[in-house]
Amino acid sequence: MKMLELKGICKNYTQGKLDVPVLRDISFSVEEGEYVAVMGPSGSGKTTLMNIVGCLDTPTAGEYLLAGENLGGQSDKKLSQVRLHSIGFVFQSFYLLPRQSAVENVALPLLYAGVRRRERMRIARQALQRVGLGDRADFKPSQLSGGQCQRVAIARAIVNNPKILLADEPTGALDTQSGEQIMEIFQRLNDEGVTIVMITHEPDIARHAQRTVHLRDGRLIDTAPAAAFGEVEA
Repeated sequence: MKMLELKGICKNYTQGKLDVPVLRDISFSVEEGEYVAVMGPSGSGKTTLMNIVGCLDTPTAGEYLLAGENLGGQSDKKLSQVRLHSIGFVFQSFYLLPRQSAVENVALPLLYAGVRRRERMRIARQALQRVGLGDRADFKPSQLSGGQCQRVAIARAIVNNPKILLADEPTGALDTQSGEQIMEIFQRLNDEGVTIVMITHEPDIARHAQRTVHLRDGRLIDTAPAAAFGEVEA
């Protein structure tokens, strides 16, 4: 089953009276349970692509299907529900609430989904267990290392059992050892059936994925097993 499918996606931004193309005729798909890395130099369009896949932005042209559902022309309310229930996000900067504990941060999507407090705390603690932080549930972000904060962010991303996990430079703010630990968690989640799409500029990180999608100047250059891009300039 295709978890996501992009068909002829284009994205233009307006600067003054000019339309500036950022994505040009992007077409590719990701199968359910697949682990894909998106690589490309700065300005290649990979973050714009991730925003469209994550329903944070809409394409100028083309079709985007998530789990077979065409999301073109959907209302902001509908896209918000898709983000809440179907997509988990992991960002380079964690975006944890500093005054909330790890478990409270993880439980936020459940709060927005209307889950009662006792149940959402139970589910959030289970998510922290999945990333190896069950014993840090009551710690605040300032009491955690960068790698641990990213694990909290991953737990928050998976707490609603989303259809797809999107990660934007998930190891960019971490040291090498912590980055490898995050990649081990991603691999374990993928082994459990989680579909992952990850942006990275690091070939060593992209090699953890099953396949690499490479962008340049807003165009899809090629797709191949991640190892094939070991020498690609990022």
